[in-house]
Amino acid sequence: APMESFHASLKKECVYPVPVFENYETAAAVLFEYVHAFYNRKKIHSSLGYQTPLQVEIATLTSQMAA
Repeated sequence: APMESFHASLKKECVYPVPVFENYETAAAVLFEYVHAFYNRKKIHSSLGYQTPLQVEIATLTSQMAA
């Protein structure tokens, strides 16, 4: 279910607003930017306790370093 939710968000927020990508490189760049700059850093996820994936990763690394 989380992957289906990701694909739905990706299509609604990134793919459908662009009528046609100029070429493969443009599409790849847009998708990379969406995933790495927005989805992982700014978009909160209910499955992660309403935190971003980056916040969860930082918290995990911090707790591992403290142990």
